Amino acid sequence: MKKIIKTAFFTLFACLMLPIVALFYLLALGGNKDELLASFSQGLSLIPGKIGCYLRSAFYRFTLTHCAPNALVGFNTLLSQTDCTIEQGVYVGPQGNIGSCRIGANTLLGSGVHVMSGKGQHNFERNDVPIKDQGGRLTKVDVGSNCWVGNGALIMADIGDGSVIAAGSVVVDAIPANAIAVGNPAKVIKFRGE
Repeated sequence: MKKIIKTAFFTLFACLMLPIVALFYLLALGGNKDELLASFSQGLSLIPGKIGCYLRSAFYRFTLTHCAPNALVGFNTLLSQTDCTIEQGVYVGPQGNIGSCRIGANTLLGSGVHVMSGKGQHNFERNDVPIKDQGGRLTKVDVGSNCWVGNGALIMADIGDGSVIAAGSVVVDAIPANAIAVGNPAKVIKFRGE
């Protein structure tokens, strides 16, 4: 019975968001979907409480590569790339910034976590061209299932399933499964279960 009630609840919020989703796709006909997603995300990020979480998740179900109905995206968290997958049971805390990534099932991201679209978003090799005009390359970052990423962490590389990333850490190189990593740059200090 509980599963039926939850499904009905998620369906209700999806229906409530259909006019906003329709507006998104109508505007997307003449513009860049990622820029448009960032704009809609900014507006939706300001709706407080559980209602805001449910409305954001409903919107992202229709606009991202994939977003599970029971994923929760916190207050003031911005999503900037439509090429984003958020699996079942994911919690994204408030005040984060999420780029092109896959967040595996049952992963928890603390407050202020930034998952960037890789390390190469901005080129800066040339001195004769402004950095903003040098372009860059987006890479889809994979945050594994059943991970816990602490508050304020910056993620630019893949994280293996079951890993824990300490608050304030900066992940610039891939972290293996079941690792506990800390620091800037993040280094594995041990493995879970040892």
